[in-house]
Amino acid sequence: MDLEQMRTRPIPSSREPLPVIGCGTYMGFDRSPGTPEFARLPGVLKALFDAGGSVVDSSPMYGKAEAAVGQVMDEGDLREEAFVAAKVWATGREAGIRQLEESLRLLRCDAVDLVQVHNLVDWQVQLRTLREWRDEERVRYVGISHYASSAYGEVEEVLRNEPLDFLQINYSVQETESARRLLPLAQERGVAVLVNRPLGGGGLMRRLAAQPLPAWAAEIGCTAWSQVLLKFALSHPAVTCVIPGSGSPEHMAQNARAGCGVQPELEWWDDKVPKILAL
Repeated sequence: MDLEQMRTRPIPSSREPLPVIGCGTYMGFDRSPGTPEFARLPGVLKALFDAGGSVVDSSPMYGKAEAAVGQVMDEGDLREEAFVAAKVWATGREAGIRQLEESLRLLRCDAVDLVQVHNLVDWQVQLRTLREWRDEERVRYVGISHYASSAYGEVEEVLRNEPLDFLQINYSVQETESARRLLPLAQERGVAVLVNRPLGGGGLMRRLAAQPLPAWAAEIGCTAWSQVLLKFALSHPAVTCVIPGSGSPEHMAQNARAGCGVQPELEWWDDKVPKILAL
């Protein structure tokens, strides 16, 4: 394999290949046009796409992020390169439809690749709408998302009983509970997994930044702690793609390199994760 070529993994419901590193837009894309921070955002998507990535995940709950993604994709003529993942977080059919329509307007799209029912809010109603939209070719894939371990029981119930294309859930060296229940079930049910918070909480990266990389990081081609953490998340066989957030072209390019080269198996980390957490 070309070490510079980002790996892909198939979406189980379609076998469509999906690059393993994407971009989350929470905080990083919550920027206003005309600001220095906004001016860096085209470089973030360029770094992702140049590396072979495609997944851009956003949400109505992320402030100005949807509008920023839409403007950057539109002005850079980047829509065809992106796998756009959106969310709905509303109660009631009409409220959900209004939110979905507004997301399409902000994203400047007639259709998106994936819509996820965020935090399972009114999930029965919203999934029915999303399946109608899929039939109308306004969305290609349907899923759910969450991040709180207190909700894992409900997430498990929905996974067991509803046909889904995607689950978005948190998983990292700091947060491994989803690997005990949800990731194996998603794999069993043929559901693709997007991992949010693959770098753990912000405190973990800040703490690791002050520590030198261990010698074993070079064995898997890592030159930064973020790459180590992303390769850990990708080592679970149920994971399809990880979506670390970024508003920095440099960090996005660095993250994207975790999708290339050596990818260790999950067991390889058994003696390493405790050492990471102890730093």
